[in-house]
Amino acid sequence: MNNRLHNTENQHLEFKRELNDKLEKEVVAFLNSRDGGVILLGVDDSGQALGVVDADGLQLQIKDRLKHNITPSTMGLFDLAVEQRDGRTIIKLIVASGSEKPYYLSKMGMSAKGCFIRVGSASEPMTIAMIEDLFSRRLRNSIGAMASRRQNLSFEQLKIYYAETPYTLNDQFAHNLELITRTGEYNYAAYLLADQNGCSIKVAKYAGTTRVDLIENEEYGYCCLVKATKAVLEKLRIENKTFTKITASKRLEQKLLDPVALREAVINAVIHNDFSHEVPPKFELFADRLEITSTGALPPGFNREEFFQGFSVPHNKELMRVFKDLDLVEQMGSGIIRILQHYPPSIYQFSQHFIRVVLPYAEGYFSPHKVSDSVTPQVTPQATPQATPQAKKVLEYCVTPKSRAEIQTYLGLKDREYFRKQILLPLVEAGLLQLSMPDKPSSPKQKYQTLPAREDHDG
Repeated sequence: MNNRLHNTENQHLEFKRELNDKLEKEVVAFLNSRDGGVILLGVDDSGQALGVVDADGLQLQIKDRLKHNITPSTMGLFDLAVEQRDGRTIIKLIVASGSEKPYYLSKMGMSAKGCFIRVGSASEPMTIAMIEDLFSRRLRNSIGAMASRRQNLSFEQLKIYYAETPYTLNDQFAHNLELITRTGEYNYAAYLLADQNGCSIKVAKYAGTTRVDLIENEEYGYCCLVKATKAVLEKLRIENKTFTKITASKRLEQKLLDPVALREAVINAVIHNDFSHEVPPKFELFADRLEITSTGALPPGFNREEFFQGFSVPHNKELMRVFKDLDLVEQMGSGIIRILQHYPPSIYQFSQHFIRVVLPYAEGYFSPHKVSDSVTPQVTPQATPQATPQAKKVLEYCVTPKSRAEIQTYLGLKDREYFRKQILLPLVEAGLLQLSMPDKPSSPKQKYQTLPAREDHDG
């Protein structure tokens, strides 16, 4: 069997037969490069997979060495994975381009003997001029360097999430997770991960394909960013309905959006958002698409082709570290690749200050709010609200316009939120109830009326 890998060493790829004292030098070179790189451990110079012994132990050694032997901190900037190549176990070390260049070997300092950069397939010493230039341009407005607006922070929610992982948060967790500035204050990353903060992620929903008819505007936040992100993921999971398309030969079922791509797009929007401007990402559901808008732009010197190749330049390495610990991020740099397995690069829109991802609903499944008789929601109470007894009562009662309070009283329901989310909104979204004031969906004077039966629903 031929154990030779298809790759050869290049600007982004390094082979190592075994762990040796040159590891930190090569990692520093990738950290200082524009788009990082990958080191494969257990592979010889010709690309033949030789394998490693005790992969778990080697991973622990690598983490420890990179944590203690390189400055500034590399935490959140590298990822380790165990892979099988032709029956042999190798270790894949993924290194992102760092935002606090120049990185250097701690024992050598910020000098030509400590700073390296990737040139072709080699790690070369940096010149003094290059070191000084990079240092003068070092990113200062990172959430790790910014002090939190509040210092009396608590982290009970974060501790609960970590309790479900192999990791534990001890008394030094803020220091270990790099939630402290160099002056000893909580940084902005700590503020975002705290139990209470001022960050709120909005999920808006519109009846049509424009922003004219807003039918729902939810906020998830003012809490630990992990909790808010999980809430957004759950909200979009519920919205990502399964639709059934009846053809001449078979019955087809499909989600509006690919679940894997949807999850990756949400996570990417959060952990790569430029929170230094205190503007969180925004999620907008339309009748034909989902739009996700995050603050920020392509990293300096990056072009779109490199972005789509999955080279990772974490804008918020502190968030990346935590989200990876909690298994919200699988492997560094894999998010874009996973999305592009299901959607074309054209879903991305770049501007000077924002990146927008437009995920179109599956072809033939346009508009869950106005479904034709050839495309019907999966038969569930949520997807077909007119089939539930309470929904039938509402439709019979609202032949003439009725207010929300009148309908709720008629049904004898006390829980306003349950009534709104489980009964009223599904009927509106299904096109069975119309609003008397569609341009003002939240108006206290709003009334609801049953829509007359249409031909496309009669079959």
